[in-house]
Amino acid sequence: ASGETERVALPLLLQGLAEGVMVKDVRITPRHGTVNVNVAEKIIRSVWFEAAAAERPHKFVVLLDTDGSLPGDVLAPMREALPSRLQGIDADIQFAYAQEHLEAWYFADANRLREYLGRDLGKVDSSQPDGIPNPKLHLKNLLGPRPYTSLVSSEIASTLDAATIAERSPSFHRFLAAVRNGDAGQTA
Repeated sequence: ASGETERVALPLLLQGLAEGVMVKDVRITPRHGTVNVNVAEKIIRSVWFEAAAAERPHKFVVLLDTDGSLPGDVLAPMREALPSRLQGIDADIQFAYAQEHLEAWYFADANRLREYLGRDLGKVDSSQPDGIPNPKLHLKNLLGPRPYTSLVSSEIASTLDAATIAERSPSFHRFLAAVRNGDAGQTA
């Protein structure tokens, strides 16, 4: 994943939804950089080789923000190049994306987000959270003078109902499918 907010929020969002799956760790890019093929390869290799053989992951899920681009355009280079660069790593590699940013997923559970913030969410369509333009900025504005930090992100994630998010956000649903070993390959 790309940042500290994802690192702390994703395990909270997956609690209870990824039956039979243990999310051991969420790794992020150095200095909150962009996830590209080189960075993903280095992170996967470091996780793989730092663990004892019996404790190595069975799967890696690479989560990308589309940042307004078409999901296929963001995922295609990763899907094409990464697997061949991971020769010798005997783990499944899945790919998922957050349309715009992870924060769009928060707006899918509008009732609980509104309750957490103690205010109206403004002009957003929580029935289509993946279409919210710049959801991270919108969330920051809703927080007012309180800075948006990874701690705030984890607080928000812990109050939300991930099942509601999975129903309303196609990109979260696909991420969940990747975690569960389902078909996360659809990008439409």
